[in-house]
Amino acid sequence: MHPDVHLAVERYRARELRAAAAPRPALARRRVRAVGWRLGWALVETGLRLVHRSGPAPQRGAKTPIAS
Repeated sequence: MHPDVHLAVERYRARELRAAAAPRPALARRRVRAVGWRLGWALVETGLRLVHRSGPAPQRGAKTPIAS
């Protein structure tokens, strides 16, 4: 086989392998959006639980008892 033909075949094969290994941008974007969406709602839910559990906020300047 002529060296130029061998190089052409290897370049073509490398191009095919890169195309197969490249992440699909639309799919990657969808995954990021889904992760962000789930993370956002998890933070909202956690915040709502904390607010519900803690009760009303203490008055500014009010002294709070120190637990011993």
